[in-house]
Amino acid sequence: MRMTTPEFFRRTELLLGSDAIEALTHTRVIVFGVGGVGGWCAEALVRSGMGHVTLVDDDVVAPSNVNRQLPATTCTLGRAKTDVLKERFLEINPSLSIDALRTRYTPETAGKFQLEGFNFVVDAIDSVACKAHLIRSALALPDLTLFSSMGAGGRIDPTQIRTTPFTRVRGDGLARALRTRFRRDGGMPGRDFTCVWSEEQARNRGGRHPEDGRANGSFMPVTASFGLQLAALVLRTAAGLA
Repeated sequence: MRMTTPEFFRRTELLLGSDAIEALTHTRVIVFGVGGVGGWCAEALVRSGMGHVTLVDDDVVAPSNVNRQLPATTCTLGRAKTDVLKERFLEINPSLSIDALRTRYTPETAGKFQLEGFNFVVDAIDSVACKAHLIRSALALPDLTLFSSMGAGGRIDPTQIRTTPFTRVRGDGLARALRTRFRRDGGMPGRDFTCVWSEEQARNRGGRHPEDGRANGSFMPVTASFGLQLAALVLRTAAGLA
């Protein structure tokens, strides 16, 4: 029996069709990293009617997150990002199936995530070693679709964001580091995967302070746009509209 679409998803149903909405309710997505990119991706998935979302991040909200990250406000400082987002997303859709895992994906913890139980993996991880391992693990499962974010920091122009296979990404430092890691670990993965990246060269225009470490500056219009692009890839594919 076909379900009745809740009123708060009616505009999405009008756009995509009832079959697409039903497909989304049966889709399972796991998002690794819910910071400046992944948090906005997860929000778009939830607001579009995704049936199940798992959030993975071990970090807590810090003052430096407030300029771009969805869970970060002056009222959520010190709280786990996954907990903040779970509360928010259940307020958006109380029927949402959601798991909020305050943990980190690493080669050592990889087995606990059971990727074979998902339809989509969204990779918004910064660590090169962990990112490379996740990509290899996801691509080893033929029924799983992976979408990956390259570097969003140091950029100010959302119009230069692109969506291409990884093999066509150029001028991105994170992609360059990934290629080096892949070669070190035995070669490129057996199949290509879709990435969101920017043609704009990263550049910090301000002076660096000791507390900045090696981090690039960040600009919410770009980081959020990366996340929304990732969400659109998942949604269009899950709905059969890609």
